[in-house]
Amino acid sequence: MENLANYLETNKERFLNELLDLLKIPSVSADPKFRDDVFETAEFVKQKLIEAGADNVELCPTKGYPIVYGEKLVDPALPTVLVYGHYDVQPADPYELWDSPPFEPVIKDEKIYARGACDDKGQFYMHIKAFEMMMQNGGVPCNIKFMIEGEEEVGSDNLEPFVLANKEKLACDVVLISDTSMIANDVPSITTGLRGLSYVEVEVTGPNRDLHSGVYGGAVANPVNVLCKMIASMHDENNRITIPGFYDKVAELSDAERAEMAKAPFSLEHYKNDLDINDVQGEDGFSTSERTSIRPTLDVNGMWGGYIGEGAKTVLPSKAYAKISMRLVPHQVSEEITELFQKHFESIAPDSVKVVVKPHHGGEPAVTPIDSIAYQAASKAYEKTFGQKPIPTKDGGSIPIVAMFKAELGVETILMGFGLDSDAIHSPNEHYGLFNFYKGIETIPQFYQEYVGMKA
Repeated sequence: MENLANYLETNKERFLNELLDLLKIPSVSADPKFRDDVFETAEFVKQKLIEAGADNVELCPTKGYPIVYGEKLVDPALPTVLVYGHYDVQPADPYELWDSPPFEPVIKDEKIYARGACDDKGQFYMHIKAFEMMMQNGGVPCNIKFMIEGEEEVGSDNLEPFVLANKEKLACDVVLISDTSMIANDVPSITTGLRGLSYVEVEVTGPNRDLHSGVYGGAVANPVNVLCKMIASMHDENNRITIPGFYDKVAELSDAERAEMAKAPFSLEHYKNDLDINDVQGEDGFSTSERTSIRPTLDVNGMWGGYIGEGAKTVLPSKAYAKISMRLVPHQVSEEITELFQKHFESIAPDSVKVVVKPHHGGEPAVTPIDSIAYQAASKAYEKTFGQKPIPTKDGGSIPIVAMFKAELGVETILMGFGLDSDAIHSPNEHYGLFNFYKGIETIPQFYQEYVGMKA
């Protein structure tokens, strides 16, 4: 491993500059105006995989954006690791809240500021550079396949059909993903659980046109007012979700399991200071860490209607809209939750309005066993590079494809994330630490060595 360390030290600047070039391309999959940029990013990733030494690198077409595939198959008797990542990014709006342009990466305080810096360009690119290091220093110790997609941020609708059609191509012993976070740079951790997701958009319609709020106000239902009341009614005084049947399948952790979770370092004061809030809020009877990992949620992600331009316009709007996400825990099923939401939302609407629920995308919760060979190999890899054993944690976010890989490929996923919760993913001023980028590149080859050794 000494040669790898020397190679990393010698090529640090080049690795960083390549990542900065990748971050300059606005690969926003949700917005059609960035279509050409998303395709350009796929070509960039393809070229870097070729340069790193991968074989059979190709852009695999889908009904949406292409999947970048590459491989290095050294011996069929050796285990195979499938590396997954995504090259698309979240929209950068609102641009005015960024301290620097989101697609003009800058380095400040030893962090890279740009959209996609942590989620997921900085993290999946670590794998390409770690692969390059191994290829330039004796080769890889096992078979490695890469599958980097371009639609994760819009639900990965075309990934499952691709996996179903390419099971032999993608056959592997374990999937490796870096798209999660650690507790802290000096407290490494490995994510062992992810929440699922149900994402919907709702539309509330009142009168057939926008009305003068003086002439009609007080006599006709205002869809914005109605929508606010409907949404507010979805949590009770204890911040529990009021949709009938919502909690029926929720997996309840034992007191012993919750006590084990509580051992992970967490400072409520630091948490509040970081977010500039005076207090936290959530479901009664659970800690902040539990609320963001083992409990389901319902949150409004966006809400609009009526006039929102400069100045005043006294209008009673015809329509109001909201985007709502529900994070799910084992053993909730996304389709079932979406149906429960739709039925409840329609039932609580007053006769004065009409409502429509449009399901967007969803995914299932996932749990990774910590007694698997792959997890133990990852744990040893972190221990070697960080100097201490990582803590297994459950993550509040969702990576729906993890459950799909288990169902369709029959393999577990190891979530070797190197980001931090404070990296502001999905928010203005997203960033990724240089320490984390380089530490990931250093740790990933250790995983392969440990995994192959344990599988032998």
